[in-house]
Amino acid sequence: MKRILFASAAVLAVLTSGANAADLGRRPYGQPAVYAPLPPPWAGFYLGLNGGGAWGTSSWDSASAPTGNFNVSGGMIGLTAGYNWQFNEWVLGLEGDIDWTNISGNTNVNCALGCETSNNWLGTVRGRVGYSWGAFLPYFTGGVAFGDIDAKTPNRAGGSSTEAGWVVGAGVEYALARNWSAKVEYLYADLGHFDCGTGCGATAPDNVKFNANILRGGVNFRF
Repeated sequence: MKRILFASAAVLAVLTSGANAADLGRRPYGQPAVYAPLPPPWAGFYLGLNGGGAWGTSSWDSASAPTGNFNVSGGMIGLTAGYNWQFNEWVLGLEGDIDWTNISGNTNVNCALGCETSNNWLGTVRGRVGYSWGAFLPYFTGGVAFGDIDAKTPNRAGGSSTEAGWVVGAGVEYALARNWSAKVEYLYADLGHFDCGTGCGATAPDNVKFNANILRGGVNFRF
C-alpha cells in the first residue's frame, strides 16, 4: 500500500510541474498584458448626410403696407463635409453643408391676395468646438449661412435673391463604430433681407426678411 501511495504522489508531482512550466512558457508570471493604443476617434476628414426640419419667421416691411412677422416652416435634406483636429479631449473642426429645402409661409396681413416667402436651398460654413466624453462629442458651432429668399404675390413679378447671413448652434455626435458616427444638432440661421420693391407691389423699398430654427440629424463617415 505504501508503494502505491508513493508512486501516485510522484506521478502527481510530475504532472503539476509540467503544467506550471507550460503556463510560464505562455506568459511569464507577473508580466502585464500589452494593449496597443487606439488612434484619436474624431480626427480627420469626414462626409455625411443630414436631414430634418426648420421653422422661423419672415416679414415684408414696405412702409405703406408692412406685413409684420409671419411663420415659415418646412423640411430639408443634404450633404455634409468637414475636418476635425483632436487635442486630447478637445476637438476643433471646420464643417460645411448644402441642403435642399422647402421652407415657406404666407400672410394676408396688408396683403389681401397673399404674400409668400420661401427658401429652396440653404448652406452653412461653420467652425466647431467640442469636448469628447468617450463616444460622445457635444459641441458648439457658428459661422456663415447662405441661401435664397423668394418672395411672390399674385399678379406681381415677385423677386428672388441669394443672401448671406450668420448661423449659430449646438449639437452632440456619437461614435457608432470605428468610422461611423451619428449626430443631432440645433442651428439658428438668419439670411438677412433683400429689397423686392416693385416686384412685390411696393412703390418704396420692401425688404423681405428670413430666418429659421433648424433641428436635424445626420450620419457621418470618417476617413
